[in-house]
Amino acid sequence: MPAASRLKIGLSACFSHADPARSLFTGKTLQYVEQSIAHWLMSSGAMVVMVPCPTGSTQRGDVTYAHYAQWLDGLVLHGGADVWPGSYGETPLKEQWSGDHLRDDYDKALVAAFEAVGKPVFGVCRGLQLLNVAFGGTLYQDIETQVPDSFIHRDASTYDLNFHSVDIVQGSRLSALYPGVERVRVNSIHHQGIKDLSPEFEAEAHSVTDGIVEAIRRKDRSKSYIAALQWHPEFHQAGSDTIDDGAVLQDFLQAVAAAKDTQNRRQPTLPLLAS
Repeated sequence: MPAASRLKIGLSACFSHADPARSLFTGKTLQYVEQSIAHWLMSSGAMVVMVPCPTGSTQRGDVTYAHYAQWLDGLVLHGGADVWPGSYGETPLKEQWSGDHLRDDYDKALVAAFEAVGKPVFGVCRGLQLLNVAFGGTLYQDIETQVPDSFIHRDASTYDLNFHSVDIVQGSRLSALYPGVERVRVNSIHHQGIKDLSPEFEAEAHSVTDGIVEAIRRKDRSKSYIAALQWHPEFHQAGSDTIDDGAVLQDFLQAVAAAKDTQNRRQPTLPLLAS
């Protein structure tokens, strides 16, 4: 397939802030993507582009979030640091839960830019939490501390091999992607989660026993597509007993293709020049 016909998906950057103790790029801010999620998106044939933050102390030139939103076809927000509690009006309960407010501001600006031009957005893990906060929701700063009778959603020693079950909300779009399926097994790599769900979204899955929201989707289908998962679809291994997230990826990319087609049809046609 020629490059010109492939979907171009923007992938949000993870931040590694300046650290004088680091052996490489000492004292410099690094922006990067995790390889698995880029490859998950590329498995569909889409081209993936990291969207670097255009602002900061080293800023040069006039490139903005809007330029990326106009050029790319869709946006994926991936995992990483905690969301800063100040983003939803709270004070960190512990210093280690302070999150990254600079990345929060970056991610929210990206979402606003893509929404302004009607292009789909998909979130993974932190991406789900950020979307909920960006649209007025709140988070548990630490599920184990704040949710009675909860279980461990993040185990540092097992990391992406920590699993639990989720119930899919029947009648939701997610249930339509997995007809006849009510309960699935997913990886779990988070200690924060949705407390108050934004009124912009509906829950499409909950973790079994403690009820944490595990998937969300925008309620108003007349608005641009936004959906997100709390688990990491990019870490699914073929042949494992965890949910095959290929249907979720295709749902997002079909929305991207449809939005691109709609916008192409709206583009004015230039008159042919007389020979």
